[in-house]
Amino acid sequence: MTLPRLVSYGLAAFVAALVGAGGWLLSIAADPGQVAYFATACLLATASVGLGVLIATKRPTNVIGALLTFFGLLAIWVAWTDVYAYVVAHRPGALPVSSLLATVSQGAWMLNYVPAALLMLLFPDGRLLPGRRWQVTAVGLLVVPAAFIVLTGLDPAPFPAPFVGVDHAFGTPPPALARVLKPIAFVLLPGLLALLVASATAMVVRYRRAADPIRRAQLKWFALGALFLPATLLVCWLSYLLLDGPDLAVAGLAATLIAIPAATAVGILRHDLYDVDKALSATVTYGLVTAALLAFYTVAAFVVGVGAGRSSPAAAAGATAVCALVLSPLRVRLQDRVDRRLYPARQAALAAIEDLRVRMHAGEAAPERLEETLRQALRDPKLRIGYRMPGTDEVVSAAGARFEAAGEPTPIRLGGQQIGVLVRGETTRELMRELADACALLVEVVRLRLQLRRALGDVEASRARLLRAGYAERVRLERDLHDGAQQRLVSLGMALRLAQRHLPETDVAGLLDQAVAELGTAVAELRQIAHGLRPSSLDEGLANALAMLARGVPLPVTLDIGAEPVPEELATTAYYVASEALANVVKHSAATSVHLRVSRTDDQLRVTIRDDGVGGACVRPGGGLAGITDRVAAAGGALTVAGRPGDGTLVEAVLPCGS
Repeated sequence: MTLPRLVSYGLAAFVAALVGAGGWLLSIAADPGQVAYFATACLLATASVGLGVLIATKRPTNVIGALLTFFGLLAIWVAWTDVYAYVVAHRPGALPVSSLLATVSQGAWMLNYVPAALLMLLFPDGRLLPGRRWQVTAVGLLVVPAAFIVLTGLDPAPFPAPFVGVDHAFGTPPPALARVLKPIAFVLLPGLLALLVASATAMVVRYRRAADPIRRAQLKWFALGALFLPATLLVCWLSYLLLDGPDLAVAGLAATLIAIPAATAVGILRHDLYDVDKALSATVTYGLVTAALLAFYTVAAFVVGVGAGRSSPAAAAGATAVCALVLSPLRVRLQDRVDRRLYPARQAALAAIEDLRVRMHAGEAAPERLEETLRQALRDPKLRIGYRMPGTDEVVSAAGARFEAAGEPTPIRLGGQQIGVLVRGETTRELMRELADACALLVEVVRLRLQLRRALGDVEASRARLLRAGYAERVRLERDLHDGAQQRLVSLGMALRLAQRHLPETDVAGLLDQAVAELGTAVAELRQIAHGLRPSSLDEGLANALAMLARGVPLPVTLDIGAEPVPEELATTAYYVASEALANVVKHSAATSVHLRVSRTDDQLRVTIRDDGVGGACVRPGGGLAGITDRVAAAGGALTVAGRPGDGTLVEAVLPCGS
């Protein structure tokens, strides 16, 4: 077991023994106030002890865990000595009075500053900065409190209550020596202050030298906890304003007793738990606002109270109103200034988004540069932005390509609807959420432009496919006419010419019969070709054509067709939609029944074919459904093909029509 872990565990065991001894003292004191005081101190200090043991377990070579445990031990020790003093004062004879405890307690208060100062010197890796001055500072933090305790214990003056009359454990020096030792003890007070300033300076130096972002984040976490020390001064100031005493400062000290250990543990074990820059910036901002509020309130209460009286309700109300008017615009300005120093990533990213928005409105930049802009502002080359296509779950990049990113996505929402995602690289999750709100309008513009670009591309591709289909159809018609009806008509003409030449000696009846047969065949082939261009069954209406089409399907087909007349071009398109869908049902679906419905509203013709087959149909390039999709799109409509495997298929065409 490493020495830091062993020390931490030993201190934790001593804390447990001290808590047990405190319980014994409370049974003698028999005072509810002392019980509440000691219990509260133990609860607050237990956080530091527990976190110290946790750090010692996870980082056994780091002395920070032992320091945190010592930090909590001192808090419980102070509470224990207070209870001991109470028992000595109110239960005479119940306990022996310790001269050593009475002597040491006169200067032991200086020990309360040692753990925090050592934490500032050694955080986060438990090592001092290189340089002799930091070694001197560390030694001074151990020597100065010890020397102060000894010097105050040698003071020949009687101890205050409840230790009046108790002998000095260190003895009493001669008067001449006592007069020399007293100024030395007094000089140690500014010496301790200098050591504390040097410890805080070590934190600043360590932060400036740190190149690793993890080390910087750890130091910021500790600074966040240390900010509770000046916050305690603000609470004390507030206490004097409201209560004419420092009573509220106890709450600030209690918060500090939890904040410093918690921030230390998070910095070492989970530095990425939260965006420390955001927390630090907000804490400093609200601290400055609170300080300004207290200053304005103090001045306003004094000025208003001169005329209305210090305890006047009018003075309090007037002071509050003045503070509200003066400080209302202050927080936003302070937040901007603090962000520039403590949260530069947020400030740079928000400024970059705003600049891009302004240049986009001026026509100087495209919104598709949002990803590049944020990467440069945050110095995060792994940051990605995905745009969710309207009406689908498809997410694409700004170039329209399929979006794939391995990082944790942060949804971008606008009006309660998800319109895209932000994928972070090294940027914190909290900042990603804020940036997702800030760039939502730009993301919406980009995805609408993507939708428009894709729609135009689909229109161009559809037109190209229709043009190719038209050429192919013309070639087919030419080939069919050449190889079929044309050849038969040529053959018929030659037969008639032959009959004309050999009329006297030829069986005219046989030749004419053969010519009539050839003519009938040619007429039938021409009808088939004409039927391929437009079904002749449409001459009697769409309902009749679909009924005839359904009779040719070897499955039960349920028809639900509106009786209103349909424009010719829409009827042809609707017929081919139904024909292709029914052909697919017969070939691929393994269905047992089909439902065909045609309905018309004032401005739409809707053709729906639903089967109960295996499902899974989709539009594939070069397939029959792709051709029907182009035909429907050419008519200004839209074709939908839906159906999960095992749940049948739905083919629906919506065609625009006039009323």
